[in-house]
Amino acid sequence: MNKHKIKGSFFVTGNTLRDKRFEKILSEIIKKGHYLGGHSDNHLQYASWENRKSLVSADSLLSDLRKNLDELNRWGIADKKAIYYLPPYEYYNTENVKDMQRGGVEVINYTPGIRTPADYTTPDMKNYKSSQELIDQLYRFESEKGLDGAIILIHPGTVAERTDKLYNRLDEIVIYLKNKGYKFCSF
Repeated sequence: MNKHKIKGSFFVTGNTLRDKRFEKILSEIIKKGHYLGGHSDNHLQYASWENRKSLVSADSLLSDLRKNLDELNRWGIADKKAIYYLPPYEYYNTENVKDMQRGGVEVINYTPGIRTPADYTTPDMKNYKSSQELIDQLYRFESEKGLDGAIILIHPGTVAERTDKLYNRLDEIVIYLKNKGYKFCSF
């Protein structure tokens, strides 16, 4: 991102903010002026995969959210600067959104159909998508619908079992989209 002089938006859990292994990268993100926002404290699943029924009470969700915001505060990110919030698993329901708004954040999510968020999958999963498949889908989406205003989610870290890391191909994605005339911005 430095090479292309663009800013990114990073959404992190409280667990990540507390983890000493990430202190250097988090400090760089803040120092370089990228957006840093919340992604829950403990990466709770808010809603059932089957029917989107809430899996957490409003009190539990708000407590988890507050702990995440408190960790961001500890890093010098005030609540009024961490207004955009990416719920864990990027999955939730209307009731969860109302609770999060009561907690002082605006819920955001990636643009549906882009598929880059499947970069967490591993070859042993039925829904596994290689980085090339994800890039092809992104470019297909761009060709058919365009990407103006789109939110493209790429996980900056994935499990070791996924050796085909999409984030390692971010440079080629940025170059391709810049050549198509797109500009990048963060929250």
